[in-house]
Amino acid sequence: MAGNSQRRGAMRKPGTKKGAVTGSGGQRRKALEGKGPTPRAEDRPYHPAHRRAEMAKRSEAKRVQRSKAAAAAPETIAGRNPVVECLRAGVPATALHIATGIDADDRVAEAVSLATDRGISVLEVSRTELDRITQGAMHQGIGLQVPPFDYAHPDDLLAAAQESGRAPLLVALDGVTDPRNLGAVIRSAAAFGADGVVVPQRRSAGLTAVAWRTSAGTAARLPVAKATNLTRTLKDWAKQGLMIVGLDADGSMTVDELELATGPLVVVVGSEGRGLSRLVRESCDATVSIPMASEVESLNASVATGVVLAEVARRRRAS
Repeated sequence: MAGNSQRRGAMRKPGTKKGAVTGSGGQRRKALEGKGPTPRAEDRPYHPAHRRAEMAKRSEAKRVQRSKAAAAAPETIAGRNPVVECLRAGVPATALHIATGIDADDRVAEAVSLATDRGISVLEVSRTELDRITQGAMHQGIGLQVPPFDYAHPDDLLAAAQESGRAPLLVALDGVTDPRNLGAVIRSAAAFGADGVVVPQRRSAGLTAVAWRTSAGTAARLPVAKATNLTRTLKDWAKQGLMIVGLDADGSMTVDELELATGPLVVVVGSEGRGLSRLVRESCDATVSIPMASEVESLNASVATGVVLAEVARRRRAS
C-alpha cells in the first residue's frame, strides 16, 4: 500500500519536517542545468582581453579611415620636367602651383601655357606653401595637383585589349610596393606596346604623385586596373586563352626562349625582394628568367619588366 514502504527515506521520520531523502523528485533538475560554454575572454566586458580587443578594433577603424582619406586626397606632381611631361600627356589636373619669385625658364612657361589652354587654375604660392603641398619633394618651384587616380576593372582591361585587333599583352605586378617601380613599369609597358597594367588591391603601390612622376605622364594613356584578388584574376584570364608567364630567377626558360611572346600573354612581375608569391607562381603557365652575369643577383622589378617586354615586342615585330 502506498506510504507503507519500509525503504530508507521513503517514510518521513517522526518528529521531523523534512521530506523524503531518497531522490529529489525532479526539484533539482533546473538547478543542475548548465549555463552554456564559458564566453571567450574577448567577449567578457570586464576582462582585460576585451578592452584590448576593443582598442584593436578602434585602431583598425582609424587606419581604414585614414587610408580612405589618403586615397581620396589629391596628389601633387613636383618638378619642372615631370609637370611639363604630364601636361603634354593630358594628365587630368586641377591646379598648377607656381612658387613666388622663381626663375622661370622655357619649361615653366610651357607648363603655364598648357595649363591655361586646358582651363587648369594657375596659382602663385610661397615656396614654403609649395613645400607643404608637395610634402617636401624636390619641386623646383612648380607642382601640378591631380585628382585621385581612376583605376579600371581587370575585365574592362582585357576587353579593351581583345578589341585592339592584336594579341593582348598585359602586365601584372605582384607585391611591388615602390611607387617609382610602378611608374617605371607603366612607362615601359606603354613603350613596348602593352595594353595595360594590373596591380593587386592590397600590398601594392598605387598611382601616387611619385608614380605619376616616374611614369612621365604615360599613366594617362595606358589603363591601370586594380584587382581585388590577383590570383583569381590571373586564373580568369587563363580561362579566356591568355598564357600567364611569371618572371622568376629560377625560371623554366630564359627570356631568349620565350616562344609564347607572339600569342595572348600576361607578364607577371614579383617584388625584387621575395619575387612571386606562391599562389601567383602556381597560377603561371611558365616562368622565365633573364640571363645575367654571375656577379649580379637580381634586377630591379621595373628593369626586369622592360627587358622582357622588349623581347616580346621584338618577337612580335618579327612574326
